[in-house]
Amino acid sequence: MEEYDIIIIGAGPAGLTAAIYSGRQNFRTLVLEKMVTGGVGSEVPMMENYPGFQIIAGKELIELMKNQALKHSEIREKEEVKKIEKVGDKIKLSADGKEYLTKALIISTGSKHRRLEVPGELDFIGQGVCYCATCDGPLYQGKRVLVIGGGNSAAQEALYLDNIGVYVAMVHRRDELRAEQYLQDKLKEKDIPIFWDSVVEEIKGENRVKSVLLYNRKTEEKKEVEIDGVFISIGDIPSSQLAADMGAKLDKNGYIITNKAQRTNLPLVYAAGDVTGGVRQWVVACSEGAIAALSAYEDLI
Repeated sequence: MEEYDIIIIGAGPAGLTAAIYSGRQNFRTLVLEKMVTGGVGSEVPMMENYPGFQIIAGKELIELMKNQALKHSEIREKEEVKKIEKVGDKIKLSADGKEYLTKALIISTGSKHRRLEVPGELDFIGQGVCYCATCDGPLYQGKRVLVIGGGNSAAQEALYLDNIGVYVAMVHRRDELRAEQYLQDKLKEKDIPIFWDSVVEEIKGENRVKSVLLYNRKTEEKKEVEIDGVFISIGDIPSSQLAADMGAKLDKNGYIITNKAQRTNLPLVYAAGDVTGGVRQWVVACSEGAIAALSAYEDLI
């Protein structure tokens, strides 16, 4: 059984940053990733808000981070952690037939977008289908988009897109929004149109999104809307089951609860990135990954 000072679960921006900071402290560090390095960060077609780069693709930035992390740690892809348990003063991880021991654990398993599950959605990711207005919105200035959803995040994304010069409308499956009243007031003030009682049946296009087929649940009418982009904001699903199984406290939405030092309620167990909720931005995930690694260092020395 291999032993490490720190094991990090998840090789997205938070996990890779934690690996850099951990490895630079001369801790033997391992990153386990059930898929391939990058997580949902690899889906970002272009970013204009990551410090140091005027514009960079998510995949390119992930590759740079991965190469840097490999100088200080090991990364093992396609090794899914199935079980975590306490063994004496160590933490034991079981992953696809292999077992590891570690003194400290950083969970950066991220979250996944709640998808519409309609035809065309997966085909046009990065080509008109987006899940982050802050990341991709500036690419649609002067263009027409739909924001799908009715909660706070959907309203905030619609307002953000409108503020940066995107022609935006919303689509909501009910006849009233779930967003807080002040956000609804802002939407009315900005005169942002809303397709009420409507759901997306299909996203259409050729090389890029060209239109969306909407279905009105009350009138049962269908309407095809020509559009340049679709921003889907119907929530996220935190990948926190492993943490929950080992006794980490979660909030009501399933995100891992941490303090400002990224410590969980479990000794020498930390969490960072989208799995902790909050602001879902690349730079925030990196910050939390660094804090988690430095907190682990403080607790181990």
